[in-house]
Amino acid sequence: MNIHEYQAKQLFRDYGVDVPFGIPAFSVDEAIKAAESISTEIKVVKAQIHAGGRGKAGGVKIAKNAADVEKYSNELIGKILVTHQTGPSGKEVKRLLIEEGCNIDKEYYLSMILDRSISKIIVMVSTEGGMDIEEVADKNPEKIIKEVVEPSMGLQQFQARKIAFKLGLKDKLVFKFVNLLSNLYNLFIEKDCSIVEVNPLVTTIEGNLVALDAKINFDANALFRHQDILSLRDLDEEDPKEIEASKFDLSYISLDGNIGCMVNGAGLAMSTMDIIKLYGGNPANFLDVGGSASSEKVTEAFKIILSDRNVKGIFVNIFGGIMKCDVIAEGIVSATKQVSLTLPLVVRLEGTNVQKGKEILNASGLNIMSASSLSDGAEKIVNLVNGIGGEN
Repeated sequence: MNIHEYQAKQLFRDYGVDVPFGIPAFSVDEAIKAAESISTEIKVVKAQIHAGGRGKAGGVKIAKNAADVEKYSNELIGKILVTHQTGPSGKEVKRLLIEEGCNIDKEYYLSMILDRSISKIIVMVSTEGGMDIEEVADKNPEKIIKEVVEPSMGLQQFQARKIAFKLGLKDKLVFKFVNLLSNLYNLFIEKDCSIVEVNPLVTTIEGNLVALDAKINFDANALFRHQDILSLRDLDEEDPKEIEASKFDLSYISLDGNIGCMVNGAGLAMSTMDIIKLYGGNPANFLDVGGSASSEKVTEAFKIILSDRNVKGIFVNIFGGIMKCDVIAEGIVSATKQVSLTLPLVVRLEGTNVQKGKEILNASGLNIMSASSLSDGAEKIVNLVNGIGGEN
């Protein structure tokens, strides 16, 4: 789960991390009023959306006076901001952060991320603050410093000092950096984060260390432990189909293709999307119904897939282990009738009670095309969507 910058900065404050004073605003009038409460001559007007790259997209403005704040707020509220993370459709700006200016000396990059390949937290820093870390990794990989944190020991003081020295920090800034890094690590662990990122982290002319930006992602599987974090969720920033899917414990991610996919198991879902691409098609979604889907769950999955107007056909790929193929078949038949499905539907069943499942589908009298294998199913749905046709 993502949250906005101003929400992340409040969490930073709670954990003793220095951030600029700022006030969220949901209208131009609120933005003007917020600016009046900020003492610095320079104010920063920042669009609040769940995406990086806002500065390059024109979502961060430097205001020199009250007139600038009003002007930039008018420009940003309601604007569709397109960044490298939003995709071409962009996201509408519905809230701003009005923040005090900062006397920047140097900029750095700092993040903590869970590396799932080694099941450990990685601290990454760079002297190339303000830039996209992907760009730095591509052009100047030697400028990215990484430190692995052993989970049984946690972040050690010597590790934080080593990172500070590699960044070129000296004297009191070393102590401040060690303190800041320790506080961010505590936040990461205690709130079950998956990413904590500060870009840029800056040193100021006054000799302070300030998190000028803040990004936090949380492990959705741990949110039951953090009702305070869950209350920060902004549904306006999420795909309505993904919100609906979460109500039924369905793992759904919207994509830009035209072949709807319903699969059980994340790995099989990824493989299904890959093979659809191999046969020249484009998946419209990732949808994992889980290992014990009921008929109701399957029906809701169909409804969510069909709510995407780009979908021109559906491929159901089920491997029955815990989930029985006959139960899935009953769900498919029920869902097809409930939603009055007219789009091409290809179903591949394999595993527990597969013969019963196929018999249910064949006896339904519905226009459901069976597939003998994953590749056969992918080829058939791609051909049907492209108007080539196929045989049962």
